[in-house]
Amino acid sequence: MTYDVLNVKIHGATITEANLNYQGSITIDKKLLIATGLKKYQKVTIANFSNGYRWETYIIEGKEGSGCICVNGVSARFNQAGDKILIMQYVTINDNEYDNHKPVIIFPNNKNLINE
Repeated sequence: MTYDVLNVKIHGATITEANLNYQGSITIDKKLLIATGLKKYQKVTIANFSNGYRWETYIIEGKEGSGCICVNGVSARFNQAGDKILIMQYVTINDNEYDNHKPVIIFPNNKNLINE
């Protein structure tokens, strides 16, 4: 049997920009990607604390150390700068991996930086 489980969570990131005139995706500071192991073009699920809006998209790598969390495309209609969000990525694991699986969870500050 296999299970889809949480693999990475960026908890409480702050949206820095919402760009409606872009084809889609979410731009995430490269430092956050490195800290979590997330990769550009990887699929993520995002949930907005302010309004409950939840969607899936893919990652674009943002400038390292910029604190950038930019919602691009249609989802910009439901998200705005200053909103707090969860960014989640899931992985499929099997029975043998289940008991030892531990997701990576980070809590960036209000500028989307993490203590290193």
